[in-house]
Amino acid sequence: MTTMLALLIFVASYCLIMTEKWNRAIVALTGGVLLLITEVLDWEEAIGFIDWETIALLFSMMVLVSITKKTGVFSFAAIKLAQMVKGRPVPLLIVTALFTAVGSAFLDNVTTVMLFVPVLLSLVDRLNLPAFPYLLTTILFANIGGTATLIGDPPNIMIGQAVEHFTFLSFLFHLGPVVLIIFMIVLVIILLLFKKKLVYDQQLAYRLMDMNARENVVVNKLLFHSILVLMLTITGFMLHPVIHMDITTIAVSGALLLLFLTDKQIEVERVFEEVEWVTLFFFIGLFMLVGGLEKVGIIDEIARGMMVLSGGDMPVTSIMMLWISGLLSGIVDNIPFVAAMIPVVQELQGYGMMNVDPIWWSLALGACLGGNATLIGASANVVVAGIAASHKHPIPFMKFALYGIPVMLLSLIICTIYVFLRYLVPFLS
Repeated sequence: MTTMLALLIFVASYCLIMTEKWNRAIVALTGGVLLLITEVLDWEEAIGFIDWETIALLFSMMVLVSITKKTGVFSFAAIKLAQMVKGRPVPLLIVTALFTAVGSAFLDNVTTVMLFVPVLLSLVDRLNLPAFPYLLTTILFANIGGTATLIGDPPNIMIGQAVEHFTFLSFLFHLGPVVLIIFMIVLVIILLLFKKKLVYDQQLAYRLMDMNARENVVVNKLLFHSILVLMLTITGFMLHPVIHMDITTIAVSGALLLLFLTDKQIEVERVFEEVEWVTLFFFIGLFMLVGGLEKVGIIDEIARGMMVLSGGDMPVTSIMMLWISGLLSGIVDNIPFVAAMIPVVQELQGYGMMNVDPIWWSLALGACLGGNATLIGASANVVVAGIAASHKHPIPFMKFALYGIPVMLLSLIICTIYVFLRYLVPFLS
């Protein structure tokens, strides 16, 4: 009975999250509370299942970006990039892909799109260009770029917290090469598809060139402190294997340092108002929902089922994980899927698989890149769609899927070849 209750509550919550008729955080938290009401979990167990390190890491990065955003440096960068290409539509599309991918890798993709999309839509309107190609490019490359690093996409953050020996540089080393390949191939395809639709208006381009990007920047101590602490924090992530400090500790330290340095210039209350509390509480509810499945043994059964299907064969299990995570992440948000899969991979170690790193990398690639299939596939997609709608540039669900699904399938094919050649060939001999 307890098992059925846990499964029913999880599936019902999952379906409601997919429909997006209600706020995700409310649905996830309600599901978590229902587990408490039905006594599937008690409070001590529920709190134990919540990954507080992930919550603290996300919160800290939100604080850092919230303060830095007030300096106007992100708007300055976007306008400067547009002026570098002289307002030409095709180079602007390339710059959009580069800016989004790099920003997503080192800030996280949700934060990057929140900062970049309003500025991008302003530029598109000024140049009288169709918004859809730029919004599509932003979403696709936010997920592609976010795949490359530990902090780039929420699924990677969760995997990084679950595997002790995975560092910031580990993600770059293992996922960076395939992300670079996918980036170049998808960019060429996007340019071929939209090149003829992007018409250059010389007069409007001249007006953009006359804009003073520096007007957006507030040059004071806040700017200096924000950039300094943000760079120190990112450097700390990269030096994690050398300094042996947990990335959550580095992020929390960076956030607190910047709060202290800017306390006289910005009230802490104002900074906290801009933290994405909905995302944080969504994670909390989600960890409780998955915790319910873990407690009643469903996670263990899934792991056993995968072992039976793959016959305990490492190559089969890795490729299976890549495609299952990729296809399912395209249909539902990749965060709840990864939250459910992390314990499954951990359970596989209990069934005789000693080195499960290839499976972890397959899960990361599938979940992050699979999110490109639909508008509800990843958090960044939902954020971009919301901002675009508020700026009178709604993104049609099916129109996005017509481009997103082929890109997702192509990405998974490239990843299959990459994972096979880099990790699985030794297991075949």
